[in-house]
Amino acid sequence: MTDTPKPPQAGDRLVASSAPARPHRPARPGGPTVTTWHRIVSSAAYLVRLASKVAALSLILYAVFTVFRANPANVWYQFVESLAASLSLGLANLFQLADPRWTTLVNYGLAAIVWLIIGSALASLIRRAAP
Repeated sequence: MTDTPKPPQAGDRLVASSAPARPHRPARPGGPTVTTWHRIVSSAAYLVRLASKVAALSLILYAVFTVFRANPANVWYQFVESLAASLSLGLANLFQLADPRWTTLVNYGLAAIVWLIIGSALASLIRRAAP
C-alpha cells in the first residue's frame, strides 16, 4: 500500500497563495523623520515626568510610613522624611485633622497629586516645543 499525497486544501497552512508577491514597502512611508531636536525634547519631557513621579512617590511613601507608624529612628524613615519635607510644596500643614497620622496622609497625599499634575503639564509644554 502506498500513500499518495493529498492535494492541498484551502484551510491548510502550507498552501501557497496564487496572488502575486507584493513589493516591499518601507515601515513609515513618507512619515516624519525623527530629528535630534525631537529626541532632545522627548528626553527632556520624559525626565520631567520621571522627576515628578519620584517626588510624588517619596511623599506617598512618607505618608504610608506615618500612617503605619514606622520606626522614626530608622535611617530609611529619616531619609524619606527629610526628602518629603523639602518636597511638600508648603502643603504639609494645610489641613489639621484629629489624628496626626491622617493629617499627614491627607496633606502629603495632596502634595503628591500636585506634583503629578505639575509634572504632566510641564512635560506637555516641553513636548509642544518641538516643531
